[in-house]
Amino acid sequence: MNRLDKLFQNKKENILSIYFSAGHPKLNDTATIIETLDKSGADIVEVGMPFSDPVADGPVIQQSSLKALHNGMHVKLLFEQLASIRQKTQIPIVLMGYLNPVLQYGIKEFCEKSNEIGIDGLILPDLPPDLYLDEYKLLFEQNNLANVLLVPPQTSDARIKELDSITNGFLYIVAASSTTGAKKGFEEYQIEYFNRLQKLQLLSPTLIGFGISSNQSFKEACKYANGAIIGSAFIKALEGNGKLESKIEGFVKDILGN
Repeated sequence: MNRLDKLFQNKKENILSIYFSAGHPKLNDTATIIETLDKSGADIVEVGMPFSDPVADGPVIQQSSLKALHNGMHVKLLFEQLASIRQKTQIPIVLMGYLNPVLQYGIKEFCEKSNEIGIDGLILPDLPPDLYLDEYKLLFEQNNLANVLLVPPQTSDARIKELDSITNGFLYIVAASSTTGAKKGFEEYQIEYFNRLQKLQLLSPTLIGFGISSNQSFKEACKYANGAIIGSAFIKALEGNGKLESKIEGFVKDILGN
């Protein structure tokens, strides 16, 4: 049982997962951001692995990814930065990114290194579930890594049930068919989608992502899922002047309404 499993056993609602790009805003901020998110009340941290062609990401995440690459971030360095992270925090950590850098590193080596430093799961949106089942499922399981799968709005009920049976982490409920980014409130088709998911009585925990940016939208998302994921709004909050830790603490406080 990894940290994600323990979290979902002990907490069923209002789970806050925060995404940021490793190496942004500064190259060596990664561990500090994770530790401060934990102290501030976040439940899960999703660490983005910067990639030069982030086609599924909105402009804010794209820019943070490109800035991180410009700063000198790469997978090997990220692992070095997180080598001692478990001495400082036990918050569940998920690495999110594209399959290409993982394959370049070597997927077996990547999974083994992730396990060694205490990573709890992976989100690889361009890893087809069928390929995962055929070639990588055993590798993930051997290294105690959850495979988090994305569920877009156009997914059929049958496919959603299938994805539910495949994941051993949580289902990332994609709230919109567009790229990531903060939006203002949910539209009617999104509410219908969330209601459809609830009627399926899925076995896996669900977190809604894409468009969560405030206490109001966080609470709204939590009506339909176990929690929500925030990326673009958090990355924006890291920019500008001021102490990094203070910006993180203030952002999480605002989202949780504390």
